[in-house]
Amino acid sequence: MAKNRHPLFREDRTPAPLNRTLFLAAADRKRFSKIPSIPDLKHTSFARSLDHIYCGDCLEGLRALPNTRVNLVFADPPYNIGKDFGNNRTRVSEEHYAQWIERWLAECKRVLKPNGSIYVCSEWHDSLIMQTALKKHFTIMNRITWRREKGRGSARNWKSNMEDIWFCVQSDQYTFNVDDVKQKKEIIAPYKVNGKPKDWVERNGERFRMTHPSNIWVDTVVPFWSMHENTPHPTQKPELVLERIIKASSNVGDVVLDPFMGSGTTAVVAERLNRRYMGFELNPEYVMLAMKRLEVSDKKNRASE
Repeated sequence: MAKNRHPLFREDRTPAPLNRTLFLAAADRKRFSKIPSIPDLKHTSFARSLDHIYCGDCLEGLRALPNTRVNLVFADPPYNIGKDFGNNRTRVSEEHYAQWIERWLAECKRVLKPNGSIYVCSEWHDSLIMQTALKKHFTIMNRITWRREKGRGSARNWKSNMEDIWFCVQSDQYTFNVDDVKQKKEIIAPYKVNGKPKDWVERNGERFRMTHPSNIWVDTVVPFWSMHENTPHPTQKPELVLERIIKASSNVGDVVLDPFMGSGTTAVVAERLNRRYMGFELNPEYVMLAMKRLEVSDKKNRASE
């Protein structure tokens, strides 16, 4: 593919007024040309390796990490659907895919602390494979249904607009900050006891209560071109999804690991929430894009202080 036709490449030009997609320009490639790699990770302490995204295979990267140092893992692995999103992935047999999942899950288990948690994304074709693999290494707490509201329709099938996010833990001592992720729900029937609201409040004419979060997430959308967080990455997860997971299953200062970092959503959200992060990504284009996102996010955070 010609350089100027790469999906992440963008000549320095003025975009459409409402297009806020973050692209890599030629100047970005020069500025972020020094990309951390797995060999760099092997020759540094764990503390100094944090807050970096390493270019390379996650299995090699995970094997370079010490035991029980990570509080939370978020993994959005390539789905076995025969599409190459820039990492030379092709569809393989279910047996081969299951074996690959087993290998990196075992490493995630090793680097997680005893009270750590892991969230793993999958789609319906391979839900059984993922569930079987996860059960071998972790306690499955829940299967979250995430409505992504994106995808082509089909004349002979139902349109697929959901994905699974598996929530698993190492032990019963895991972190779960439920108050940080409660959701506002409108009160339709304002029930009162002795003239006072029961389990709801009214502020500025709005009646609502804070409810416990469910395992069906329908209030987040895949980033699109008019959103500041959007990038050309074809399978980018919304920042709100990562924000919910990181708030619920980690604390300030904890280490969040993403074996398949993509365009850096996990890193951006972790940094914004004052967590430490680390990740791996095969494609150097995506690593540079993630580095640019982190730079932009850091400038925004400092401007708001």
